[in-house]
Amino acid sequence: MFQFVFSLLAAVRVFLSSRRDTALEVLALRQQVAVLKRKRPRPPLNSFDRLFWTTLRRLCPRWTDFLVIVKPETVIGWHRAGFRLYWRWRSRPGGGRPAITEEVRGLIRRLAEENSTWGAPKIHGELQKLGFLISERTVARYLRRIRRRGDPGQAWLAFRQNPSRGHRGV
Repeated sequence: MFQFVFSLLAAVRVFLSSRRDTALEVLALRQQVAVLKRKRPRPPLNSFDRLFWTTLRRLCPRWTDFLVIVKPETVIGWHRAGFRLYWRWRSRPGGGRPAITEEVRGLIRRLAEENSTWGAPKIHGELQKLGFLISERTVARYLRRIRRRGDPGQAWLAFRQNPSRGHRGV
């Protein structure tokens, strides 16, 4: 008697649900039958099966009603694992310019320390004369990282105290 009432309620639910929900339920049940037809005592779920259930989870709000072969928590775990895998792939290192060698960095540091008045354009020019292919912007980035010896204000004081005071602007 209980099975009859349960079957009657299930039939009413099918008639009241939309065609889309019914089609998704049939698709889900067919996929589970296909998995169970595999000739093993406990059929393994491959990546296509996992993709199917994670996609169905996004499409149908009642996806847990017709899930039989695995627990809903398992499908949620697959979805989270796929999400982690996607973002690990998106944030992988690679691309861009290759890093400059330690030799070039040391040379930039040495030129900046020995010639405190030189800026990135002058050091870039000197590196090009030595045969290193590096952009001026990269030299400027490495110069910002180096704590410069000497005060830029000191250079301005030396300019102001220059003996040729007769050449001041009006």
